[in-house]
Amino acid sequence: MPASQTMKAAILSAPRPVVGRPLRIGEVSKPTPGRDEVLLKVSACGVCRTDLHIVEGELPQRVPNLVPGHQIVGEIAEGATAELPVGARVGVCWIGGVDGVCPYCRRGLENLCDAPVFTGYTVDGGYAEFAVARADFVFPLPAALDDLHAAPLLCAGIIGFRSLRVAGVEPGDRVGLFGFGASAHLAISVLRSWNCEVYVSTRGASHRKLAEDLGAAWVGSEEEKPPVELDRAVTFAPSGDVVIAALGSLRKGGIVAINAIHLDRMPEFNYDRLLWGERQIRSVTNMTRSDARDFLQIASEIGLKPNTTSFPLDEANEALRAIKNDSIDGAAVIVP
Repeated sequence: MPASQTMKAAILSAPRPVVGRPLRIGEVSKPTPGRDEVLLKVSACGVCRTDLHIVEGELPQRVPNLVPGHQIVGEIAEGATAELPVGARVGVCWIGGVDGVCPYCRRGLENLCDAPVFTGYTVDGGYAEFAVARADFVFPLPAALDDLHAAPLLCAGIIGFRSLRVAGVEPGDRVGLFGFGASAHLAISVLRSWNCEVYVSTRGASHRKLAEDLGAAWVGSEEEKPPVELDRAVTFAPSGDVVIAALGSLRKGGIVAINAIHLDRMPEFNYDRLLWGERQIRSVTNMTRSDARDFLQIASEIGLKPNTTSFPLDEANEALRAIKNDSIDGAAVIVP
């Protein structure tokens, strides 16, 4: 096969623990854009905890020989339009398309679409030199956001932003962040710009130090309870125990938003002590194009620069292990 028709990619043939290096790095056919699609030359691709759930099989395998990755920054290489010329810098997110006709899409709830496309899960993603995406699901990137720092914004940032919306956060609220990885360390910057007091409960001394450096009003371990009652809380760990800890920190009428695509379990808890008083638990599901556009604008305005550690494509397995082991502060980004 001619070299121009191939590309290097990280391929998942069969899910297994990341300690076993489940991704094979090799040459595959370069994708060809179809109707209403664009071909992107990938500049960077963020590594998300959802990628970990896919690679390790906590989410069922949907596509054989999958190329993961759904926080893609790239340049338009083919399929250009007047709005998206060749060379335009764009981002691609977890939601890669919706059917547009189901009851949820018709109600403006495209994040709940009955037949969505998931980038890097039901279609190939960005752990590669090139990727294909629907033209109406790519987002022009503000010049202020460089490739390396824009990539983590495209899922961790957007879904964190949607979590704040689902939690009903208002400017000046007391907000708890339970877990402090890639998504939470971006959400805190938005909260600070809204003059919110932020209380962080997380494991790992380095994560607690990062939360302090980013302006948290209080930082504690995962066993510690914030010293005040919270108006809102967002959980970022895939743990039902963390949800209960967040619920136990709320004032009456407060809301917990669960930012997780997979949860280990929901333990039994005392209704009268934890939920009564019109406290609420809400789940966060995917994102909308409006979330993406609004968040990227805010990120540009406040100069949001996530902590990043870059990995070459050949080290995609190592990037996943870093996320699994919480061995880096902030986000991992693959740079082909």
